[in-house]
Amino acid sequence: MHLLAFGLNHHTASLDVRERAAIVAGRLEEATRELASRRGVSEAAILSTCNRTEVYCRQDTVDASVVGSWMAGYSGLSVEEIGRLAYRHPDERAVRHVLRVASGLDSMVLGEPQILGQMKDAFSAAHRAGATGKILNRMFQHTFSVAKQVRTDTAVGSCAVSVAYAAVRLAQRIFMDFTARTTLLIGAGETIELVARHLFEHGLRRIIVANRAVERAESVAARVDGEAIPLSEIPRRLHEADIVVTSTASTLPILGKGAVESATRRRRHKPIFMVDLAVPRDIEPQVASLPDVYLYTVDDLSQVVDRNLDARREAAREAERIIDLGVEGFMRWLHSLDSVPTVKAFRDSVESMRRRELEAAARLLRAGADPHETLERLSRNLSNKFCHAPSRALGRADANGDPGLAASLNTLFDLDSE
Repeated sequence: MHLLAFGLNHHTASLDVRERAAIVAGRLEEATRELASRRGVSEAAILSTCNRTEVYCRQDTVDASVVGSWMAGYSGLSVEEIGRLAYRHPDERAVRHVLRVASGLDSMVLGEPQILGQMKDAFSAAHRAGATGKILNRMFQHTFSVAKQVRTDTAVGSCAVSVAYAAVRLAQRIFMDFTARTTLLIGAGETIELVARHLFEHGLRRIIVANRAVERAESVAARVDGEAIPLSEIPRRLHEADIVVTSTASTLPILGKGAVESATRRRRHKPIFMVDLAVPRDIEPQVASLPDVYLYTVDDLSQVVDRNLDARREAAREAERIIDLGVEGFMRWLHSLDSVPTVKAFRDSVESMRRRELEAAARLLRAGADPHETLERLSRNLSNKFCHAPSRALGRADANGDPGLAASLNTLFDLDSE
C-alpha cells in the first residue's frame, strides 16, 4: 500500500496549462469516482484551484503512470506534457506535501488562508463520491488538525502580503466602524476585483464600482452585491465614499485636487481614505495636502507588504517544524497498520488453541474427571502450547547466532531477563 500526491501547480505549469487541467466543482465528484475506479487505485481525492490541480491517492505501487494517464485523458493534455510538468510525491513526501499545501506554505501568496477551505471541499467531494477510505479519511483529518495548529501557533497568515489586502487592513485601522462605510472602487481589473473581494469578506457591504466599460464594472460589482457606475458619474458620487481605491490603466489622473476638495466640503470634512494602486497614478499627488484626506500610493503599501513578507517567511520556518511533527505522527500511525494482519493471525491462533483445550477439558468433566485435576491439565496444556512455537524459534535463532529474536521476545512480553 502506497500514498501518492501527483499534480500540476503554479511552480510547474503555466496558466494556460493549469486552465486545461482544472476541474470545475460540479464535475469533481464524477472525476474522483472515475479516478478511484482505475486499476491499482483504491482511494482518491482531487484538489483543483486556479493555481493547482493535484491528486492524492492510495494505490498498490508508487508508480504514477496510472494517475498520469488518467489526468491526461481527463484534461486533454498529452501524456508527454503531464510527464514533463507534473510532480510526484510518494508516501512520506506525499503526506508532507499535503500538510504544506493545507497550511498555505506551497501557495503563490505565502500563508493564504483560502486553500484550507478548498482542500476541505475536495475531501467532501471525494467522500460523497465514495472514493475515500480508512487511509485518506485519516490523512485529511490529520491534515486539517495540523493546518489549524499552524494557523493558531504561528503568524504565517496574519500579515497582509498583497497590496490589495494591505489596503483593506489599513482602512480597517482608520475607521473604527469599518463595515458601515461606503467604498468607491475605480477600475475593474484584477487588483480592484481582489480589493472588492477582501472588502466583502471583511464585512463591508456598500461597494460602488466605477469603470469606463460599465459592463466590466457590473461583473465585478455583482460578485460583492455592489453597484456599478460609469466614470462620468464619479464627480456626482465621490462625496458618498469614505474609502476610495483606484487601479486603472489611464495615462492621466482620474481624480484631481479640485474634485476631491469639492467632495470633502460636501462631506463636511469627514475623513476620506484614498489608495492609488495605479502606475501611472490615478490621483493627483496634490490631493495628499488636503485636510481630512489620507492618501496612500502603491509604493507606500509595497513597503508594508515587504515587511510583512519577511514576517511570514520567519513564521513559515516555525510552521515547517510543526509539519515535521505532523508527518512523523501520521507515518507512525500508517506504519502501525503493517502489523495488523500479524496481530490478527496471532490472536486467531491463540483463540483456536483456547477453544480446543476448553473442549478437551469439558469432555473430561463430563466423563467424571476430578475438576481440580482437569483445570490443572487445562492451564498446563495452554501454557505449553503457547510457549512451544516461540521457544523453538528462539532455539533456532540462538543456534544461528541471531540475538535479535531474544531481544524482541523480551520487549514483546516485558521479560525481566538479561
